[in-house]
Amino acid sequence: MPKFFLSLPVADIKRSTAFFKSLGFAFNPAFTSDTSACLAISDTTSVMLAPRERFADLTKLEIADPRKAVTGLVSLWFDTREEVDALVDAALKAGGTEAHPAEDEGFMYQRAIYDLDGHGWGISWMDPTAMPPA
Repeated sequence: MPKFFLSLPVADIKRSTAFFKSLGFAFNPAFTSDTSACLAISDTTSVMLAPRERFADLTKLEIADPRKAVTGLVSLWFDTREEVDALVDAALKAGGTEAHPAEDEGFMYQRAIYDLDGHGWGISWMDPTAMPPA
């Protein structure tokens, strides 16, 4: 199975690191320094946070301001609704903003936040055994 690394530009690496630590996430010390931070989502998934200036070294394209334009959304799926609520509540307490009200479909529960830099994160839970027939 391949490992997945997503890179996101941030305005302030220390501020962003503190935000995600307050949500309970760990950082991979082998890929974390004063100039970038590797947010460990799981054993196979990481998000590399890089200051906008350093992120610019990765592309020749203009870096979009996530508060004005969306180029992608990050989604995390959890085992329980309670984990969804706990993460979103922690994010709001740490300065994130709620992207839209919770969506409860019974078999699926979703909330969404914007992090400190405006990147969209969908936080979800689903019970596949309770899904309605296609």
